[in-house]
Amino acid sequence: MTLSSQEIERYARQIVLRGLGGPGQNKLKAARVLVVGAGGLGSPALQYLAGAGVGTLGIVDDDAVALSNLHRQIIHGTTDVGRPKTESAAAAIARINPHVAVEPIALRLDVSNARPVAARFDVVLDGSDNFATRYALSDACYYERRPLVSAALGEFDGTLTTLKPYEKGADGRPNPTYRCLFPDPPEPGVIPTCAEAGVLGALGGVLGSLMALEAIRVIVGGFGDGDAGLVGRLLMIDVRAMRFEALRYGWDEANPLNGARSAAPIR
Repeated sequence: MTLSSQEIERYARQIVLRGLGGPGQNKLKAARVLVVGAGGLGSPALQYLAGAGVGTLGIVDDDAVALSNLHRQIIHGTTDVGRPKTESAAAAIARINPHVAVEPIALRLDVSNARPVAARFDVVLDGSDNFATRYALSDACYYERRPLVSAALGEFDGTLTTLKPYEKGADGRPNPTYRCLFPDPPEPGVIPTCAEAGVLGALGGVLGSLMALEAIRVIVGGFGDGDAGLVGRLLMIDVRAMRFEALRYGWDEANPLNGARSAAPIR
């Protein structure tokens, strides 16, 4: 895939980066990335992926823009209130970078459709706001062998990890699944929703940008020596203490996807 002269100028500051360069930029142009949720996490992720030159962005969302979204869902504007989020986000991406193709997918992802949707893309980003979608999507990405960048927002805190459970780590053991980290979803009502507890808008910007960074890392195959992505690591952010920590987590042989007794062991 060849970059045009306009694209070379547009991405010039990125192309000169050691560890990315022209080959990396061509990989970005050829990539198809799915972002689930055009909300607080998906908004900044979509903008930075578009700016970076990802060739095709799929956007899954079945909601419309509300006024209460706008303090954090910055891909949408005041005039977009009432507009489908997929439509609003697609228009914003076209303004950011006309070289990016957009595939709006106006549906609610669940166990019945997650696999065929995920299978159409190279990398998947989970910016959803409910546990049913997170588990359906993480399982789908395992079975379809798609890298998954998964983030979650709290009131003043958040988490981020990258999942490649269909591969093995350097120790020969399978990489962990989402269910190795969080075996079961919490009972309904235990975790308050964003509408109930609130959320700091700028925190979504931090995590969404980091999601885009992880996706770019996956697409280009890492940034060279010393590259330490988030496979097997959970990044935790607490903005009240302004603390960033990463803890390691591993494969749980009891997990139902690639565990020792699972029906679909890793190959």
